[in-house]
Amino acid sequence: MSIVTDLQIKEYLQEKKQLPRGFKPELKNKKKYNSFEAEALGDNGNSFKLIVRQSKTNALDFSVILGVMIDGSLFRLKRYNGTSHDHTNKIERTRFSGFHIHAATQRYQENGFQEDGFAEHTVRYSDWKSAMEQMVRENNFVMDVDRNQKRLV
Repeated sequence: MSIVTDLQIKEYLQEKKQLPRGFKPELKNKKKYNSFEAEALGDNGNSFKLIVRQSKTNALDFSVILGVMIDGSLFRLKRYNGTSHDHTNKIERTRFSGFHIHAATQRYQENGFQEDGFAEHTVRYSDWKSAMEQMVRENNFVMDVDRNQKRLV
């Protein structure tokens, strides 16, 4: 996969993403972890994936991932992580602990790191469910509502 520019990343994040009616993520029990996956179609025809993985032994060891499919591969745009580990931004050489949000950047790709290797500390969520809610709020998701129901946003 070629490098995705910061402008392309911004366009993917700003693209409206349609969630299915009644969207309610529930984790399924897997061998090593609990997980959830869903797809959302973007207004520009892009296919987005929402993925949650949570440790069975530590509820704060989780990732809530927003990715877009590019040439058959998942490109991670955002990753909302729990508090189970410290994070170091390799280029900036900054280290912190606590909840943090990873974001894809052109600069990290160009330097040979994971596309979403850069992260910032956050206090905007406290578990995987509130991280999912935060991701939906911040990344232009929309959900179908019944005809009788008025959209507030």
